[in-house]
Amino acid sequence: MPSKSSTLRAITGDNREAKGPVAAVPNPPQASIEAATLVGVRAPTDRGGTQRFLSDVIVEMGLASRQQVDTAIEAARVNGETPEAMLVRSGTLSPDGLSQALAERYGLDYVDLATFNIDMAAANLVSSQVAKRYDALPIAFLDDRTLLVAMSDPANVLAIDDIAILTGFEIRAAVATTYDVANAISRLTRLSDSVATAVEEEDHQHQHAAEVLELHESADDAPVVKLVHQLVAQAVEAGASDLHIMPDGTDLRVRFRIDGVLRDITTVPRRMAAGVVSRVKIMAELDIAERRVPQDGRVGLSVDRHHVDLRVVTVPTVRGEGLVMRILDKDAVQLNLASLGMAPGELKAFARAYQQAYGAVLVTGPTGSGKSTTLYSAISEINTAEKNIVTIEDPVEYEIDGITQIQVNTKAGLLFETGLRAIVRADPDVIMVGEIRDRETAKIAVEAALTGHLVLSTLHTNDAATSITRLIEMGVEPFLVASAIDCVVAQRLVRTLCPQCKRRMILPMATLREYGYHASFDVEGYEPVGCKHCGGSGFKGRTGIYEVMTVSPEIRALALERRSASEVLELAVTQGMRRIRDDGLEKVKQGRTSISEVARVVNSGAGDA
Repeated sequence: MPSKSSTLRAITGDNREAKGPVAAVPNPPQASIEAATLVGVRAPTDRGGTQRFLSDVIVEMGLASRQQVDTAIEAARVNGETPEAMLVRSGTLSPDGLSQALAERYGLDYVDLATFNIDMAAANLVSSQVAKRYDALPIAFLDDRTLLVAMSDPANVLAIDDIAILTGFEIRAAVATTYDVANAISRLTRLSDSVATAVEEEDHQHQHAAEVLELHESADDAPVVKLVHQLVAQAVEAGASDLHIMPDGTDLRVRFRIDGVLRDITTVPRRMAAGVVSRVKIMAELDIAERRVPQDGRVGLSVDRHHVDLRVVTVPTVRGEGLVMRILDKDAVQLNLASLGMAPGELKAFARAYQQAYGAVLVTGPTGSGKSTTLYSAISEINTAEKNIVTIEDPVEYEIDGITQIQVNTKAGLLFETGLRAIVRADPDVIMVGEIRDRETAKIAVEAALTGHLVLSTLHTNDAATSITRLIEMGVEPFLVASAIDCVVAQRLVRTLCPQCKRRMILPMATLREYGYHASFDVEGYEPVGCKHCGGSGFKGRTGIYEVMTVSPEIRALALERRSASEVLELAVTQGMRRIRDDGLEKVKQGRTSISEVARVVNSGAGDA
């Protein structure tokens, strides 16, 4: 099992070394490691163990003046309250300030639960009833034996002893405000309940009845079920596209892919690891006894009253069985081209292509670069009662009313090429092919575009120009490619800067040249900082960067001559095409993303969802 202190620092995004004294409460179980310096956690000042009145600590920390404290002491004698309560009620002292003073008084850490990333596996070691009773909540593992517990009353030795007995861990206390602890307990309960009510809601609406998971709990599996529900709900709430649960020694490492980047979320302890994997496999109707080969399945859930599809893939590794869940949340996807980040000029050229009666429009880029979303958005624009729109996809990610969508089924022999042949005979006006993977599919798609159909498809190339040569390399005749292809869009997804904390900066010419730009002057841009609104990453959400290549007569001539992709690219640029990297730099100038983020996705071909 990895060091929980290192895991905790990874979760909070803080890589500083652990330091500080072990927190001490009256006769507490002794923690086995030193206090970690964590985001959201403030270590106490070493006062040599001197016992002080809380009111004195408040004055020493500058949270209130001596006169204000003395006045509160006098008022407290009359009203029968503590001086600290009087200070808070009068507005002189904030609840956060009181908790910080308590932490200082007892030599404990102070934790801000508004910014701290609570470990779900730790929190689920006690029931919500126990957490509410003691106003205390486990929030992280510090090592194999020690649990970090946030509590509003650090002098409650009974609570510490009982939680130690219930969990089997040694307890290290940290002080948090009463409101923060109650709010965290309420949020965790809501996350669990939001999924647990799936059956009732879906049965009532009579939607996806065959796919919706029946979530029943028993006394034995309730903790595991609750943890799985909370992880799924937390992933949906965070806007994650994927949830990874992979073996890491004897434990399970849980990570979310948010805005295209994986983030450590928690570590499921060994005692719950097998149960968590089995629970997800049961949800997806997979064989729980089979651990040697990969399996894939799907499950429909209702999270916060809207439907979410989970595509589950099991991964047998040398350390044990793990799994990955792709989260398909239709409500979170904006099928609106104007909101995808395409500049007006590129959007106009793209719209002109997909609004034609026939021809082929390709969207290219690496896996997860948003190609399908772009095609869905285009189809939504032309989806009218007068048009028969048919798609062949693997998988069908989002269902759209008024469109016939076909799912590839390899086991049944329904492949892209066989499905596409059937579609061409079914009197379509618009055909969408999820992906052109082979010569046969490419040939049928191109021929369909030449025989009066509008064909939309995706292709895996790094730029727009390469798509022309890629089709020819697949075995499609150059004259067919030249005649059929009307427009090619290449794209990536970049993370957008958090509007709450982004910082203005000047990008020197030397820096721009390091990133591959031919700059002759400095550029004003923005850089990420990190705050509680963006989880410390400096980014929140994603937008697209694009290059749109209209296939002109001159480009068709190059295709007929089997000229190289670099020659096609050079000609397209001279005809006015703006490259992906240049669109990215423009969004840097607009303050929407950073230069390092553009370089990350353009240079690596990344941007995975």
